[in-house]
Amino acid sequence: MDYLSYNVAVNLKQIRLSKGMSLGEVAEQTGVSKSMLAQIEKGTANPSLGVLGKITSGLRIEFQTLIDAPREDFCLVSPKEIFPTKELEGQYKVWTCFPYEDSHSVEVYRIDIEPGGVYMSGSHGEKTREYITVTEGVLTIECHGHIQIINKEQVYKFETDQMHVYRNEGRETVSFTCFFLDYTGLR
Repeated sequence: MDYLSYNVAVNLKQIRLSKGMSLGEVAEQTGVSKSMLAQIEKGTANPSLGVLGKITSGLRIEFQTLIDAPREDFCLVSPKEIFPTKELEGQYKVWTCFPYEDSHSVEVYRIDIEPGGVYMSGSHGEKTREYITVTEGVLTIECHGHIQIINKEQVYKFETDQMHVYRNEGRETVSFTCFFLDYTGLR
């Protein structure tokens, strides 16, 4: 399940329960079938904008309330148990662990690059910084005309306001975690 479907599933159930409503009562108020509402709450349905509109109108809530990331006091992500966000066979895999939408300032990715593999990334915009920690292998990064080699257990940061390239010039898969910080609103 993608993170947006997850948000809608968790938020709809939480909103329904906070209003003390059954699925039948929500169905009656929104015009969306009870079975569709149950599927949405389970994360097995991919509701159309029209269906989401009926839900927000019937429950008298803002659309944003339904799609915003729900509060999570704890969250454990195992990248190998979720689908890669990006993948190029024999080159790399990228997993979105915590998307930008969760906090509006930070996103976290896990990236694996195969031996000889290259992953090119465009600019993340002005006032963005990336922090990388390598957990396996040796990573080479090129950005701003600078080439940096990062070994296992090292941590590196750089500004990501322009295209940058990640390379695995070694003989084993390189695995690393990227933390992107958007500091446009920070002092």
